[in-house]
Amino acid sequence: MQEKFKSKIGGQAVIEGIAMRGPQQTCLAVRLPDGTLHTELYPTTQNPTKKIPIVRGAVAMILSLVGGYKYLMKAADYAYPEEAEKAKYDEKAKRKKELDNSWVGVLSGVLGGLLAIVLFMVLPTLITGRLSYLLPLVAFKPVIEGLLKLVLFFGYLFLVTRMKDIHRVFEYHGAEHKTIACYEHGEELTVENVRKYSRFHPRCGTSFLFIVIIVSIIIGSFLPWGNTLVRALLKVLCLPVVMGFSYEIIQYAGTHDNWFARALSAPGLLVQHLTAFEPDDSMIEVGIASLVAVIPEGGEQV
Repeated sequence: MQEKFKSKIGGQAVIEGIAMRGPQQTCLAVRLPDGTLHTELYPTTQNPTKKIPIVRGAVAMILSLVGGYKYLMKAADYAYPEEAEKAKYDEKAKRKKELDNSWVGVLSGVLGGLLAIVLFMVLPTLITGRLSYLLPLVAFKPVIEGLLKLVLFFGYLFLVTRMKDIHRVFEYHGAEHKTIACYEHGEELTVENVRKYSRFHPRCGTSFLFIVIIVSIIIGSFLPWGNTLVRALLKVLCLPVVMGFSYEIIQYAGTHDNWFARALSAPGLLVQHLTAFEPDDSMIEVGIASLVAVIPEGGEQV
């Protein structure tokens, strides 16, 4: 089936729900414990650098981490109201809750996300540097470092899928993709229509992270190996550039339909087998509710 257009609407799976981001509004839709569906709208944070290539990618990553953390925390409150209610009376939990809802809490979430990315990029460098003292790696250092990055990345994804709650989040991830695909094909957003579409989508955070790893391997091959700690520091400093180039790649792949775009998307789509699972009908309903709420009046300007 040929797509009618490439949407700019994107989303994020959260605990028992989906946060769908439209051009003007973002909708958080969460399935409550009693089975009812709760939705609420927020203004979409605009990227002030969206017309500046490369730079906009690094800024978009920061905004995504800020918004993602906020919606994840809100979704948890709705999905687990008993814990949220308990926090009101537990002084320590209450202080933590207030911290999570403050800019300090959001900043902590962002720094945590960035730290994870840095570890994926820096830890393999440190391990490779240590191995070079034991083995004559010489020209094979970049290869070993790149392989370690991929092993850490795929190992992490595989392990988190073993967690029951995360598995459900990844099912909502599949619902998000299927709903957007149905919308892009111009079909009416019904459970029956959405169900038949693929759970994989080229504009996906998993694909973006995979591209970040690949781009970091390429850029890292040009950095000096004279001192392992200096190399690790240089890789951290290069992170905004890596994210910027990765963003441009994922945007091109997600907004074009030609052999080159399909080639760029193919590896990321394969990786999504670890992070986007088949949803049930109730999850698809959440995806539909979140998407319908953010479609601009009169449709998207594409």
